Amino acid sequence: MKCTADVPVSSPPLLCHWQPEIGEIMWENSLNAIGANVEETTDNYLALAGNSKRQSVTGRRARQAWQQKYARTLWVTDGLVVVISMGLAHLVRFGGSDPAAYTPSAIHLTYNSVTCALAILWISTLAIHDTRSTRVIGTGPEEYRRIGSATFRFFGLIAIISLLFRLDIARGYLAIALPVGLAGLLVNRWAWRRLVVKLRRKGELRTSVLVVGGPQSVHHLARSFERQPSAGFEVIGVCIPGHTGNKGDHVVVDQRAIPILGDDRSVLEALEFSNADTVAVSATEHLGHEGIKELAWALEPRNVDLIVAPNVVDVAGPRVVMRPIAGLPLLHVEKPNYQGATRFAKVAFDRTGAVFLLLVLMPVLLLVSAIIKITDQGPVFYKQTRIGLDGREFRMWKFRSMIPNADRLIDDMRRHGDHSETSFFKSARDPRITPIGRLIRRTSVDELPQLFNVLLGDMSLVGPRPLVPGEGMGIKHFVERRMLVRPGMTGLWQVSGRSDLPEEERVRLDLFYVENWSMIQDLMIIGRTVRAVLTSRGAY
Repeated sequence: MKCTADVPVSSPPLLCHWQPEIGEIMWENSLNAIGANVEETTDNYLALAGNSKRQSVTGRRARQAWQQKYARTLWVTDGLVVVISMGLAHLVRFGGSDPAAYTPSAIHLTYNSVTCALAILWISTLAIHDTRSTRVIGTGPEEYRRIGSATFRFFGLIAIISLLFRLDIARGYLAIALPVGLAGLLVNRWAWRRLVVKLRRKGELRTSVLVVGGPQSVHHLARSFERQPSAGFEVIGVCIPGHTGNKGDHVVVDQRAIPILGDDRSVLEALEFSNADTVAVSATEHLGHEGIKELAWALEPRNVDLIVAPNVVDVAGPRVVMRPIAGLPLLHVEKPNYQGATRFAKVAFDRTGAVFLLLVLMPVLLLVSAIIKITDQGPVFYKQTRIGLDGREFRMWKFRSMIPNADRLIDDMRRHGDHSETSFFKSARDPRITPIGRLIRRTSVDELPQLFNVLLGDMSLVGPRPLVPGEGMGIKHFVERRMLVRPGMTGLWQVSGRSDLPEEERVRLDLFYVENWSMIQDLMIIGRTVRAVLTSRGAY
């Protein structure tokens, strides 16, 4: 990282029109409307405010306009999903009839009125739980969590009211509406999110960030945002405390120049100049309590978001708890929880999932076993010693994808491929791989026998990949932290690029999983695993 001079300040990303692929016509019309609304809103505002404010208004007004339009569109599509699911439940349970719902005393309702009332209440519950907040839509698991929480609380409330007031609502009717509606809502949000992610990868619908902090903080935030472009954040400027250079200076992050727009006392001027719509403060020790409070007050009338980025890296949200102590908002970082009910739930999920997958995939296992045996008469399975929970060794099973004596040639392959100093070794051009081995590796079928390891309790469905004894020993705290959880058939780095990832990124992702694992994260990794297997990216 270095500072140089005489580099022009880059403009923030602007909203553009786009051409959708086949199958996305419905989404095109809605987002084109969002884009038109952004342009109209921005132009009207600028016509009133004058051209002198053009640079400071466009990005913020544009972001607010598309976010508000997007939230309104979600309201409409969520409502359609709820109405369709309730109508489907009514149709399946009662056909074309409209029977009376059993209620006490003189209250008589038909199921048509019950369906309408429940649909309205369900939509209202989604709004009460803020499922369309601009803070959560478009990225992260919080949006899905709020939808699930709102839906289950809504149906739980129905059950409580039915019990208290002795209402006898048909259980089959609700048993259809709940799963269909919840699945529809999640798929609806997923479909919209895929569209937003596609646009953000093209540089559209982005949030421009001005960082107040040192070069190291800028480097960390910029690289984190670039690793996940779907989040839609981009660092476009920085205010470095104590900076005394020229405004043309910049910091270089991965060959991208980020302009230095002043020090910590010139944030507002830099904000107006850079057109940023979010300020991220990492230099909390320089601004202090009063400085951050005054900055928040100054940003409020400008409709600019304020983010405080603490120097706590690779710690997920559930472990970070805000607790006010002595009038100060302090961040508490909870210890990772590997015991108790969460561990029991993970083990139960692993065993149940392994049994189900073995029953479903048994024809595939038998077919691959026969092909491997017929092609070279060698053993069907390859068993290797790996390191598991608490450092215990176990025998991991795989379909054999290499020649029988492949282990004896590993040192020669490392030297030949110039991998003698790396902690992990895997080559796309490894000559030891058999023809059928290349196919089952590319499709990840070679990993399926590890389902038996999951049944035996040696492995989990999701977790860091098991290490060979001695592997990773040169990386500080790497091996001992991984031993806190069971190794898995799939993991975070496998769904983030697999073997194409650099070594340091694989280490970071493995440790991040160990420090922050949860059942929700496991379910998300399993979903991403299906996509990674279908694309075969990084598999060899």
